[in-house]
Amino acid sequence: MNVVELDRIAVYEAVRVVELAQDGDWERDSPCAGWTLRRLVAHMAAQHHGFAAAARGAGGDPAYWAEPADMGEPAKVHRAAATSVLGAFAEPGAVEREFTLPELGGRFPGRLAIGFHFVDYVVHAWDVAATLGVGLELPEEVLTAALAVARRVPADPAGRGPGFAFAAVLDVPPGAGPLEETLLLLGRSPQWGVSEPPA
Repeated sequence: MNVVELDRIAVYEAVRVVELAQDGDWERDSPCAGWTLRRLVAHMAAQHHGFAAAARGAGGDPAYWAEPADMGEPAKVHRAAATSVLGAFAEPGAVEREFTLPELGGRFPGRLAIGFHFVDYVVHAWDVAATLGVGLELPEEVLTAALAVARRVPADPAGRGPGFAFAAVLDVPPGAGPLEETLLLLGRSPQWGVSEPPA
């Protein structure tokens, strides 16, 4: 399975879980410290638009990375953004282009950049699912591929934490499954939805 297909599966799963949210869910706390579900979904939509722009050569324009001003219908906003990025990644030659990703500090080969987006949406789909207390439905091969990407993310504490793309790495216990290990490597506690149930 190529990275564009892997990403598509992860994005559609994120769309699915976002659309499970009811009106009373949007102000729930999420695993992203300090963010409600509404704010998390705004960030997800912004990243979709930013990556879509990057795939088309405009990633250096900060306007494309801004969170949507109107989040009155978060699921609708997110679905539109997801459709945009999937369309951009599916364009001929997207994986061969160079993407400008300001948050990651430079330009990256398209295949690698789409890999970043892919693992981010496996994790964000989990974020939403954990917030809502629902299960994540991703094939084992997708989770295994996400783990391979997560293992390549630099773990230097100087580049992790507030203001960076990922929190500090957490300890991975022996026998951890691919999703659990991916979450821990990227600074998420897989127990978030168990030990801290949504209010």
